[in-house]
Amino acid sequence: MNGKKVLFLLLFFVGTLFGDINYRVTNTNITVSQGSSIDLQEKRQEYNYNRFRLYLDYSNKGYFTSVIGDGVNYFGDAYTDSNSFAYLKNSSSDTSFSTQTNFKDYGDGTVYAKLYRAYVGYEDAKNRAVAGLQNISMGVGRIWTPTNIFNPKNSYAIEPDEIYGVSALSYVRYLSDTSHVTFVASQNSEKKFKYAVGYKGYLDFADVGANIVYSDKTKMFAYEIEGNLADTGVELRSEAGYIKSTLFDALNQEYEVDFFQGIVGAEYGFVNGITLVFETLYSSKDFTYEERLLNLNSDILSNLLNSNFYSGVSISYSFNLFLDASLLYIESFADKNSRFISPSLNYTLNDYNSFMLGAQILDGESESEFGAQGNSYFFKWSLSF
Repeated sequence: MNGKKVLFLLLFFVGTLFGDINYRVTNTNITVSQGSSIDLQEKRQEYNYNRFRLYLDYSNKGYFTSVIGDGVNYFGDAYTDSNSFAYLKNSSSDTSFSTQTNFKDYGDGTVYAKLYRAYVGYEDAKNRAVAGLQNISMGVGRIWTPTNIFNPKNSYAIEPDEIYGVSALSYVRYLSDTSHVTFVASQNSEKKFKYAVGYKGYLDFADVGANIVYSDKTKMFAYEIEGNLADTGVELRSEAGYIKSTLFDALNQEYEVDFFQGIVGAEYGFVNGITLVFETLYSSKDFTYEERLLNLNSDILSNLLNSNFYSGVSISYSFNLFLDASLLYIESFADKNSRFISPSLNYTLNDYNSFMLGAQILDGESESEFGAQGNSYFFKWSLSF
């Protein structure tokens, strides 16, 4: 180690003496029983997923650093030998550097390590700048976020918010208490850049925003709006964008697609503790399953929908401080309708332990979007200390 590196490390550790350092450890364990979604059969696969996660945060006079690392284990050879797990092993974050190790197989399981988030930043009353592996927030949808082509939400996953980070530099300039502009530059695994610029401000009736995203293969012009319906307590929201992108066909030849995609939704919280969310998703173009497989590295993979129209309802209810229930229902209006139903029950034992029992039920004819897939049932235990 040369003198400059030693000096840098010395200054870093001395600097931490004057800042706040916090750490936290969580362990998430999920046992899943599911039907095969690749072989199009109802053959059951049972496996266990365990994620050990370490959070490390540092802050000092507006400067901050956050690192989140995972140790991941899958156990159950019926699943780890399946086509769906092979797809999982070949997927990774689309970043300029590798964020995970190779999978190490043992017996009936496999294990690997992953860098989930790692960024540094600075924030004051007028500015926020962040550099590193981070989450880019765009859109206002609760079930779908079609205008977020950095970190789109995946409501069909057991953990919808567990999404890959983006290697990016983001900057927010607060113009006033109710408006700001955002600039983003991210780099993918091919060392190519994707840029975004957005503005959001409050008008007399709602928060209104506009976003532009540009890369060598994708362009998007989008809006987002969110506000209350008079004094009713109903919150209305919508986001939509015009997307133009380059995809690949079966001969690995490029072709262009352009389409409109967006959501309209509403949310209302009842006094008895029930929260109701309703959203519809529309796409002017639909895509086949084969088109999705041929474009797994596309900027707009999450936008390559099998249907032109979806509707979704989310209901959540708090029985008390310890017990919560929720239900997500999504209907796909394709040539043959199908549906995705996900009920869950969550119990919080104390500040350190919580338990969830849930299911993902897919219904429809075998040729429909969800009908060819198998149901899943899971039990999740989250431990933090």
